[in-house]
Amino acid sequence: MRKTTYLLPVFVILLVGVLSSIFVVDEREKALVLQFGQIKAVKEEPGLAFKIPVIQEVVRYDDRILSLDTETIEVTPSDDRRLRVDAFARYRIADVVQFRQAVGVGGVRTAEDRLSSILNAQIREVLGADQVTSDTILSKDRGALMVRIRDQARAEATSLGLEVVDVRLKQTNLPPRNLESTFARMRAEREREAADEIARGNEAAQRVRALADRTVVETLSEADKEANVIRGEADAQRNAIFADAYGADAEFFAFYRSLQAYEKALKAGNSTMVMTPDSQFFEYFKNENAAAR
Repeated sequence: MRKTTYLLPVFVILLVGVLSSIFVVDEREKALVLQFGQIKAVKEEPGLAFKIPVIQEVVRYDDRILSLDTETIEVTPSDDRRLRVDAFARYRIADVVQFRQAVGVGGVRTAEDRLSSILNAQIREVLGADQVTSDTILSKDRGALMVRIRDQARAEATSLGLEVVDVRLKQTNLPPRNLESTFARMRAEREREAADEIARGNEAAQRVRALADRTVVETLSEADKEANVIRGEADAQRNAIFADAYGADAEFFAFYRSLQAYEKALKAGNSTMVMTPDSQFFEYFKNENAAAR
């Protein structure tokens, strides 16, 4: 009985020691075995692992891709139009030993603070380069800028044991104090473009009208020319007919022309004419021989 009393506490202590020496590494994490702050083992494969109870401790780090949102900062591109930029990054702990040595007990929080400083510095450097304008940042070319920021941040983040997987610019906006002047400049540019388009349209319209007027003048001139030619030919034919008729019977032709003159002169509503009876105009009214014909 006394022996059992002594063995039971020893068994419990041994059981607790064995259990405390075993730990499980999840597939989503990496672990470091520390002894008095010094790294004694690195556990990157999932499964069971062992440590010395009490003396050693286990520190776990997430092995998944993590997200970090940066603070909004102002950058000045080469065209001096200030922009407010905020970004986010995707990163993972690539080297847990270097990570522990770089950030110590601060862990992920300290690492993210230092990574955020690296990202902001690279954003300012890339977006403030000589060849980069605000239009470039706001256009589809921003993809190439984000790649440059990622590559440069990745090179610096390796000292922290981190791998920067991706960097994206979430927003690139103008500061409120610059919005009004920017909108005014945009309106002025659009108004200038509209004025240029109107001027080009008016110029084109004038060319069309001038061509149409020229075409009308040329058409009317050609029509008048043809009309005069036809009229001249008709007059010539008429005169030829009159000449032939006069040559065939001159007296009858004279009588016919007198009848036409009577018809035009004695129409209703014409002005009153005062003539002597022996006037030449009434020759055929008083000439019995002519009347008989």
